[in-house]
Amino acid sequence: MKVNQVITKAVIRIFFILLLVALVPFITGDQSAFQHIYLLFHHWWELIFPVLIILSFVILLVACAAKRYKVPELNWLLVVNTVVLTAYGIAIFIRIAHMT
Repeated sequence: MKVNQVITKAVIRIFFILLLVALVPFITGDQSAFQHIYLLFHHWWELIFPVLIILSFVILLVACAAKRYKVPELNWLLVVNTVVLTAYGIAIFIRIAHMT
């Protein structure tokens, strides 16, 4: 396998593992601690960038899977997008963890 295919698959797997690990406290933990957590957005356009990152991740993931990770440019775009999405998710997780 080529290097970009291995890196792409590894980054995607790490992302989904981190996503599952981050969801464990919200699923199995005490739900009363999360009842008073509110994420406020002062302007509607603040939601555009997270939505764009998530939509581009889904589109790139489907495109790469359909082409069986054979196109290096799509693979690297998916890696960069996944790293940015992971950083955004970690920032949100830390913010919520400080609120609880």
